[in-house]
Amino acid sequence: MAVFQHVLWGYELIYPEDWIHKSLGDVEGFALIPEALTPDYAGPKSGQILVRGEWNCARQPIEPIWNRHIGMLASWLGARQVGSAPWRMGGATGIEAEIVLPKKDQRRLWTGILERGMTVLNFVVLHLKEEREIYQTAATKILASLRFPAEMADVLISDSGFLLPPGYGPIPLESVLDDVHDPDRWRAFDGASDVGALQAFYLREAPNHGWSIDEYAPFPSPAELGFARLRMEKDGRKITLGILPYQVEGNQKNTFGRLVFKLD
Repeated sequence: MAVFQHVLWGYELIYPEDWIHKSLGDVEGFALIPEALTPDYAGPKSGQILVRGEWNCARQPIEPIWNRHIGMLASWLGARQVGSAPWRMGGATGIEAEIVLPKKDQRRLWTGILERGMTVLNFVVLHLKEEREIYQTAATKILASLRFPAEMADVLISDSGFLLPPGYGPIPLESVLDDVHDPDRWRAFDGASDVGALQAFYLREAPNHGWSIDEYAPFPSPAELGFARLRMEKDGRKITLGILPYQVEGNQKNTFGRLVFKLD
């Protein structure tokens, strides 16, 4: 069996060695063959499991999140909900449902969402009806393996002692902030991770590495701060972390985050 850990969202899944995993932007895909995770492939063994994280810093009830999720599926596949039921897995709680697709569509669709703290995971299992025997048992086992480990691999520490998620590296401070009068106390890092996933990462991993979080201001929030902010302390050392949202031209769907640390 192979193990997949999402270091930012903080979850783990175990999947068979003969399956593959591929990151598809903000979605993690699992399938038997690579073609199944490419757009428009509808041939044999096209079944897939898709997982997407989202940040619920407003702590919305799960029902409106579920309704939004179903609306996205309806737009994508022309799906309509038949009936839903409570769902529990890996210490998280949520809702699951078998979804009816248009009659001409020969695929089976199951979906569910789980909430743990401010993290919401969206799941989709989609496969040809005639391949139910191939996918149902495997998908059930993969989903049942869900857990939220106390510690995650691949957490990085910068030369200045700052926690960093995978894929983040230093950039010139002036490329992010103007008119900083004491630049020696500041550090900036760039990467391409979801701004919500970065908040989930620091709220979990900072305490794991001995940092106490004295203040957390989420993004987005009614306060209109414009970014997420965490004030942290460890062994008498105080830092402020700003997670600055940005979007890439041509991609209005995703909001990424840059990191700025200030030594207080």
